[in-house]
Amino acid sequence: MSAELVAVLAVILAAMAFDYTNGFHDAANAIATSVSTRALTPRVALAMAAVGNFIGAHFGAEVAKTVGDGLVKLPLGIPSLGVVFAGVVGAITWNLITWYFGLPSSSSHALFGGLVGATLFATEGTVQWATIVEKVLIPMVASPLVGFMLGFIFMVAIMWAFRRGQPGKLNRGFRHAQTVSAAFMSVGHGMQDAAKTMGIIVLALYTGGFQDSATHIPWWVFWTSAAVLAAGTYAGGWRIIRTLGRKIIDLGPAEGFAAETVASSVLFFNALVLHAPISTTHTITSAIMGVGSTKRLSAVRWNVAGNIILAWITTFPAAAFIACLVYFAVRPIFG
Repeated sequence: MSAELVAVLAVILAAMAFDYTNGFHDAANAIATSVSTRALTPRVALAMAAVGNFIGAHFGAEVAKTVGDGLVKLPLGIPSLGVVFAGVVGAITWNLITWYFGLPSSSSHALFGGLVGATLFATEGTVQWATIVEKVLIPMVASPLVGFMLGFIFMVAIMWAFRRGQPGKLNRGFRHAQTVSAAFMSVGHGMQDAAKTMGIIVLALYTGGFQDSATHIPWWVFWTSAAVLAAGTYAGGWRIIRTLGRKIIDLGPAEGFAAETVASSVLFFNALVLHAPISTTHTITSAIMGVGSTKRLSAVRWNVAGNIILAWITTFPAAAFIACLVYFAVRPIFG
């Protein structure tokens, strides 16, 4: 077995580990609102989210290409594989830290931060800042704002449209509707988050010299990334599910349906139209805050929201810093 193959396999295994942690870390994105409103039981919701993640992964090719070829440029060879490995391990570490504290931070931005941090401190490779700004930093700011505003507007529209309805009957109806909105949310999550792992694997295959294109995605990469993300999702991430489902605001079925519908729409638009790898965490969390604000601003527990926003801000630099430490540790191995 060649040294290049060993290095590529190491990166692929790290990518799969990231994919799995992404699944249980971000499972809350798809199911927290449905579980908290009792529209779905936890296990049924997790199973549905896992299937949706698996399906969505097959529609995320353009996002994968952005991650694999658009963020950093690395020369061919084993040292570059060490950079990718360090970036992925940095993201995994930050995922585990935020999962432990129950903070719904962005796995996507942890991965981007890890890649950028390791590349900056390596002798090989360059960061493509134009793409980082256009595809990462601008969406990082814009997607929460859009999610918040659309969540507020859509919830106001629902309240006006059903203002004369009977609460009990409406709650039952929106619980059924949440089955659909949660399914779309899980497909959108797979479309975004499995694609990021696919991009890392393709980057490793290209950098290691095992394929000639930095954008071609082999069929097995689709299936493997989708299956591992689905497995991680089914494992669940109950600490974060509790944060999103109850600690920010007490959601009813109508609010849950509104938040999921808005968030999934934003995810689909960015994946299929803009090809931008946005954060599912930022999108659904901000949509929940926007929906909750229609009750009254004080209905949102802003102290919890503040901790989440702090995690958002620190994710990119924290993952970058951890990736730098990992890179210096593994550089002799990949040298």
